[in-house]
Amino acid sequence: MHKLSPEDIARLHDGTRLAVAGRHADEAFGFVNPPVYHGSTVLHPTTRDLVEHTNRYAYGRRGSPTMTALREAVGALEGGAGVVLCPSGLSAVSTALLSCLKAGDHLLVTDSAYDPIRAFCDSVLTRFGVEVSYYDPLIGADIARLFRPETRAVLTESPGSLTFEVQDIPAIAEAAHARDIVVLLDNTWATPLFFPAHARGVDISIWSGTKYLSGHSDVMFGTVSANARHWRALIKTHGDTGLTVGPDDVYLALRGLRTLGVRLAAHQQSALEIARWLETRPEVSRVLYPALESHPGHALWKRDFLGATGLFSIVLKPVPFKAVEAFLDHLSFFGLGYSWGGFESLAIPFDAAPYRTATKWEPEGPTIRLQIGLEDVRDLRSDLEKGFERLNAAAAV
Repeated sequence: MHKLSPEDIARLHDGTRLAVAGRHADEAFGFVNPPVYHGSTVLHPTTRDLVEHTNRYAYGRRGSPTMTALREAVGALEGGAGVVLCPSGLSAVSTALLSCLKAGDHLLVTDSAYDPIRAFCDSVLTRFGVEVSYYDPLIGADIARLFRPETRAVLTESPGSLTFEVQDIPAIAEAAHARDIVVLLDNTWATPLFFPAHARGVDISIWSGTKYLSGHSDVMFGTVSANARHWRALIKTHGDTGLTVGPDDVYLALRGLRTLGVRLAAHQQSALEIARWLETRPEVSRVLYPALESHPGHALWKRDFLGATGLFSIVLKPVPFKAVEAFLDHLSFFGLGYSWGGFESLAIPFDAAPYRTATKWEPEGPTIRLQIGLEDVRDLRSDLEKGFERLNAAAAV
């Protein structure tokens, strides 16, 4: 099998890149998948090799052939200068932020950021002297009005993973770069396949691999990709803070990556079918899914994104919470659990109002987030129909 260069791989179509990137069968005795290296100590042949760091690997925390395979594969999707691996999506966000912020800096964060990110920003970062402000995710180029001399970075997320506002990332990036401000993106919803972050102006792209990268709800994982300007700071921060990921998790993430394309296509097809059907339901006021023509951010999504994944929210017409409980509690195929991006469908009720500070979240009824998994759409739709029957019965009492 002819060995492909990184330049060769970069020119391939997505499905082929997912299949071949990070694979080195010639270094793995011909095996298709790289072996899982468990280890901390790396032996060096001579004292000179040890002290001059001539070996490719020096210590288990700093890398292994298993880690290299995944970093190369994710890097081939991201198109940046390099990728680091983190033990969770939140640690990927925190590592990315720490790599570009210092005491006295000002950080702008989208108001649609989910609560754990806000907790890190409002506690850890502020404790170390970083001032944090939140902005309307629909602000676009007008974000320039919020910049201060000390503004160092903007943390974006598009769409928001609860309320699904689509941000104008290219406009935000253009405004930020005019002031030498770093743009970070939590790209977990779209993944690098459906939103090429660096090509859209993002400096640091963050991906919670717990979701679609692993795809099986059995791994905690995160990746961060940086462009050439910010790569050295990112990898130094990652190394200096002692972050590492267990080799079995790295292997599972790498295995999940190989089927990412076909899984996302299935998630998208099923989610769009369910979302369109939900728009017709009398119990539903709105469906918050950017791929729908009815979504306020649809035009931006169509301009900048290459697809949509399986996560969206619905706003119900006003009903008491007991009706929401009746809807959710006896679903057969939608588990009640946090996270998303696995093969199974999930549902959670949520209320974004308590933590919004730059905008108000005032839906006309209760809100539910749905993860559409890989089950047959006919079964999922039947399950939801029975849920609506329970909702209506409970609301009428």
